[in-house]
Amino acid sequence: MAFHGWKLLLLLGRQDTFTKAVRSRRGGPSLRWKRCCHWSAGKSLDPEVRAFLEENTEVTSSGHLTPEIRLRLLTPRCRFWKEKPDLWPYGDPFWAIYWPGGQALSRYILDNPHVVKGRSVLDLGSGCGATAIAATMSGASQVLANDIDPIAGMAMILNCELNHLNPFPITIKNIINSEAGNWDLIVLGDMFYDEQLADGLHHWLRKCIRIHQTEVLIGDPGRHQFLSHSIRRQLHKVIEYSLPEYTRQENNGLTSSIVWSYQPSKSLENC
Repeated sequence: MAFHGWKLLLLLGRQDTFTKAVRSRRGGPSLRWKRCCHWSAGKSLDPEVRAFLEENTEVTSSGHLTPEIRLRLLTPRCRFWKEKPDLWPYGDPFWAIYWPGGQALSRYILDNPHVVKGRSVLDLGSGCGATAIAATMSGASQVLANDIDPIAGMAMILNCELNHLNPFPITIKNIINSEAGNWDLIVLGDMFYDEQLADGLHHWLRKCIRIHQTEVLIGDPGRHQFLSHSIRRQLHKVIEYSLPEYTRQENNGLTSSIVWSYQPSKSLENC
């Protein structure tokens, strides 16, 4: 299967197939989620991993909603775009695609810096780190990027360098269902692709709002798994963006992406 074929597993709703494949290859999600590490400014990257990522990704700022942000991504010009996924040595690189929900969040933050200025921001499921980068550029007082893939953490450091930013702290542990952190704002994009994960997010985000009055913004292009989940009834549309043609082609024809504000009712907050 060509590299870009695994993307359709999410876009066509075949998350169960993907999950089984990951468990088979990595010994189950619990093993992966227990790996915990933390990056901060000044931490050096493994030279071999850095060289591999630099050789097998392309620096680009075109075809997306945020031309201000340069990112290392997998594009059709990269070797692994058409290679078998198993040949990529570091696990499936979902971080290497700039997904449309993350694009919408990043665009919104860049256009509305007051949303993050002087505030603490958690970018959950950060992937390539674009939304965390947008928050840093827009004056957030504190940014933490979270992704359970350690290679994503390394890629975020490279992307910070591309944008002349000191790397923000990065944590690569599963923080969903952990103690609610005291954040002014939590942003997350493209994470409602699996029912179990979506349920966990719904519960944890409610807890963060109830305990700390955290604001939550969600980016999603309207995938079925997201629109059909019960959280949808607690969302308020903030803004909708038309996706660039390249992103539409990359995402099976999705034409727009929306930023939603999560505002659970008082009755649900007490659940």
